[in-house]
Amino acid sequence: MAPLLLQIAHSLERLAPPPPPEADATEGNAFRWDGRQLQAVPRLNALPLSRFAGADSQIAALRQNIGALGRGLPSHDMLLWGSRGMGKSALVRAVAAAEGVALVEAAGDSLNTLPALFTRLEAAGRPFLLYVDDLAFTASDPQVRILRSLLDGGVAERPANVRLAVTSNHRHLVERSAEDSRHARDAADDQLALVDRFGLILGFHVPDQATWLDMVRRHLDAEGLPLDEGDAIAFALARGGRSGRTAWHYRTELLTRRAAAGSPKEVIGSAE
Repeated sequence: MAPLLLQIAHSLERLAPPPPPEADATEGNAFRWDGRQLQAVPRLNALPLSRFAGADSQIAALRQNIGALGRGLPSHDMLLWGSRGMGKSALVRAVAAAEGVALVEAAGDSLNTLPALFTRLEAAGRPFLLYVDDLAFTASDPQVRILRSLLDGGVAERPANVRLAVTSNHRHLVERSAEDSRHARDAADDQLALVDRFGLILGFHVPDQATWLDMVRRHLDAEGLPLDEGDAIAFALARGGRSGRTAWHYRTELLTRRAAAGSPKEVIGSAE
């Protein structure tokens, strides 16, 4: 039985397509790191900066910092934290594209593999922004120490041409339950003071109604769509509130309505 299973396994291996070759880090502007190799992203999903409303100070800070990275000057690791759906990830992509800095996306569970990625990016000899989206830890998560080491450099200094941009819904990168005791919270804060390792920390908060309508208006203007403020506000209320994500979803809703009415137009991209 065992030889037969082994023969079947070998046959399946021969049928399986070979893995794609690793991307050349010296070419292209967008990549994904899968924990083992670098994969090229043919087209970076990035909105123009003119689409972002209510984030002027965040945009200015990111452009200054990522622009410095692109010019080979000293720059900070970045933490973008705040409410869900406020465009933190979209803004990282947009600023990287605007400043001409190559973007590498890595999953939060691949932190322990990032030193291998650093080796590849350092050898490429050009600036990279390493982007980790929606990161959160429990207080006892061993990944905390890994991230702290990556930010501090550990024994081996991190390449000067690579900086991290991390997004999170949690100011301290830690998920807390209502049952946490004050002592446990204090211990977690002591352990997870890794937030101090980020040189640039930017907050994103729920917009007021006027700012949210400005978000919607910018998306609709780009599509040649009129804004009905009452309809837009009702849409946001039905979906739990105002955010950059609901503004984008409203834009998609209107494009869908227009297509259904007989004026089709391609619906592409993402503001999330």
